[in-house]
Amino acid sequence: MEVSERNLAQLKGMIVVQKGKVAFKSTPIYTHCPLNELAQGKRAMDKFSNMSVFVKVVEMGSFTAVANHLDSTVGNVSRAVSALEQMLDTRLVQRSTRRLSVTDAGRRFYERCTAILADLENAEAEASNALLQPRGTLRVHSVPGLARHLVTEAALKYRKAFGDVTVDLMLSQRMPNLLEDQLDVSIQIARVLPDSSYVSQKIGVSHCVLVASPEYVAHHGAPKTPADLVDHQCLLLGTVDYARDEWQLKSRMGDATFIPSGPGFSVNDMEAMSVAVKSGAGIGLLAGFAAIDDLRSGKLVRVLPDYFTEERNVYAVYSSRQFIDAKITRFIEALKDKVGSQLAVIAEELINN
Repeated sequence: MEVSERNLAQLKGMIVVQKGKVAFKSTPIYTHCPLNELAQGKRAMDKFSNMSVFVKVVEMGSFTAVANHLDSTVGNVSRAVSALEQMLDTRLVQRSTRRLSVTDAGRRFYERCTAILADLENAEAEASNALLQPRGTLRVHSVPGLARHLVTEAALKYRKAFGDVTVDLMLSQRMPNLLEDQLDVSIQIARVLPDSSYVSQKIGVSHCVLVASPEYVAHHGAPKTPADLVDHQCLLLGTVDYARDEWQLKSRMGDATFIPSGPGFSVNDMEAMSVAVKSGAGIGLLAGFAAIDDLRSGKLVRVLPDYFTEERNVYAVYSSRQFIDAKITRFIEALKDKVGSQLAVIAEELINN
C-alpha cells in the first residue's frame, strides 16, 4: 500500500508523545487516507463480530455459555458486548453475579442484529453458491462464423440444462476487452492467442479447406497443384483469424504458400465467403465447420483435397482463474463437450475423405 506525502504529513501532525509513549491527537484522520480506510474496514468487521456475540448472549443467557460455545473466554465475550454498548452509548445487558438480563434497548437491538446477520449470511451463501450453481446472466462473445455453426447450438443446449442462467451472445470479429465490455467469456479462433492477462482453455482445433461450386469446377476445371491456382479466380477471406494476403497450404507431400493476385472479390465474413463460393464466383478458403454441410450435400466440392491450411485453435477466454463463477465453468465444459467434439468429427471426416 502506498501512502502519499500528504497523508504522512497528516499522520505526523496527529502523533504526540505522552509520558514516553506514542499517542494520537484527537484530530480525526482525513477520510481519504489509506490507513484510515483499512481501520474503517476493520471496525466494520469487529462490529459484525460483536453483534454476532451479542446475539448469542441473548439467546444463551450467559457469558460463560457463549464463551464455551465459541471456544473463547468470558472476558472476550464481555468485551464484545461492552464495545457495542460504548458504540451505542446505551446499556444492552444488565449484569450481576447471579444472572444476566437484556434491557429493552438490548432487546430491540437484538431484533435488528438478527435481521442484519441473517441478511449477511444470505449474501455470503448467495455469493458462494454462484461458484457452485450456475445462475444469472452469462455474457458471451464469439467470432460470427463459429457462432452460427457451432456455438449457438451449444449455448442453447447449455441454457436448457441450466434454466437459472440467461445467455447473452454477442458476435464480433474483434477480440473484445472482457472487463470494459462486461463479458464473461470470449470464444476465439487463432494459431496462438496474444499475450494478455486473460486466461484461456482450448476447446478444439479448426481446419480450413479450399472449396468451389461444382459449376465452377465443371466450367474452369480443378487445379491439380497449388501452382495451378494462379490460373483460377481466387476469393479472399480476411478476418482476425485468417489472413487475406496468402494461403499457407500443408499436406503430406509438403507445404506450399500461394499468394493470390488481383482477386475480383474479398470479404471479411465466413458466411459471405460461403455464399460467394456457392454462387460459382471462384475458389475460396472456408473453415471446415462452415463448409462441411455443403460438402456433404454436394453444394460444394473440395479443391486440392490433399491440402489444408495451418490449424487454428478454438479458445474460450475469460478474465480470471480464481473464484470462477459456476455459470462460466459449466459453459466451458459445454463448449468442450459440444463444440470440441463436433470439431473433432469434422476434422476426421475432412482428413479421411
